Amino acid sequence: MDLNHLFTNQRTGNHPNSTATRTDYQRDFDRIIFSSAFRRLQNKTQVFPLPGSVFVHNRLTHSLEVSSVGRSLGNAIGEFIFDKHQQDLSADAQNFYQYNLSNVIAAACLCHDVGNPAFGHSGEDAIASYFERNEQELKAIFNEKEWADLINFEGNANAIRVLAHQQKGKDEGGTQLTYTTLASIAKYPCEAIAKKKGVLHRKKFGFFQNEKDVFLDIVKAVNLKQESESPTIFKRHPFVWLVEAADDICYNIIDMEDAHRLGIVSTADCENLFFDLIKSENQNTERVELKLAAISNANERISYLRAKVINALINKSIELYKLNFNQIISGDLDTALLDIYKNENTSLQKIEEFSIKEIYNHKAVVEIENAGYNVMYELLDHFIPSIIKNKDHRKNYDKMALKLLPGQFNYDGESVYKRVLGVIDFVSGMTDNYATDLYRKIKGIEIGM
Repeated sequence: MDLNHLFTNQRTGNHPNSTATRTDYQRDFDRIIFSSAFRRLQNKTQVFPLPGSVFVHNRLTHSLEVSSVGRSLGNAIGEFIFDKHQQDLSADAQNFYQYNLSNVIAAACLCHDVGNPAFGHSGEDAIASYFERNEQELKAIFNEKEWADLINFEGNANAIRVLAHQQKGKDEGGTQLTYTTLASIAKYPCEAIAKKKGVLHRKKFGFFQNEKDVFLDIVKAVNLKQESESPTIFKRHPFVWLVEAADDICYNIIDMEDAHRLGIVSTADCENLFFDLIKSENQNTERVELKLAAISNANERISYLRAKVINALINKSIELYKLNFNQIISGDLDTALLDIYKNENTSLQKIEEFSIKEIYNHKAVVEIENAGYNVMYELLDHFIPSIIKNKDHRKNYDKMALKLLPGQFNYDGESVYKRVLGVIDFVSGMTDNYATDLYRKIKGIEIGM
């Protein structure tokens, strides 16, 4: 991959670039901030049930923090590329890596979760399993690739749709972000039938068939290396590794801090795990201990250690990106940066193992996952059987159900696949509260205004 051709200010929708005080990539960040899809993240579960008496992270606060970490990574790597390859870079490329890579990574981190439905990963599972569980009735309606999209529903692929798809009655190009920012969130640049367990860039998939042409425009504009034409598979964009690292850093550490605030994890366990990682990176532990001695508030102690741990992981990610730079540019690296670190240092591995045992399997987390799964499944079951029928075959109850489907999500007159995607757009875009309220109403649990 050529460093001079990894970026472009071309946008979805082919809108002309305008002269402004902001760069095109800063405008990406601002467009995401002001988008309704981003705002809805404030009421989507990250890990713990929302709302509660103790404030914990939701998808929006998580995305803001990932964006902050991503900007730091983008700054450092931009400077590294400029310093190391200055003679090989065009004037535009020099300007981009010095001043704009950080904006791209910050924007990409900000929108990396906009495709995730309510209730965390259980929402994703509910959508995928709805089609799996109804395979006998539904599979024959779709072609092989369309069916693969549905039974493998995935938030990363849905993010590309949310950001680039033209909803009914709305402007072309969706949020109209640059192809550079969109390419930076494509962790799995392949179609659903190319999914392959154990292969990092094919662990999941990156776009629905409906957005395939848009995705091909994106990869062409940023010159991604193609691995296979049939099925469609590309190598990752080099910027993806930075977005992924920022996300991995935050959820590994912030979930622990949230669990501590909720009383799920003891102060001693949290401090020990965080301090061990800081110590393993040969940081000035004497200074850290002096600082801790001056802080008596347990939450403040954990917040301080969390900041030190995140800083250590940022520095380590930068170091690993530089060490693996040639493999990243060639598309041959097959391990996430934080996973490389886990193999080298058991401290982060211990945090992850502790989180799986004590946090992700905690009763409150499992309860919200079960509840969320059932809510999302039942909402789909209310709309899908009706939307797949042709208009002249719908009974009165089908028509009543579809009256609840907003106009921008109703693709009557299109293929069954597109009609079903419209319903998925509606359900996956819901916040936890909205999904729960609608579920209660259509089930007759709550009746009235």
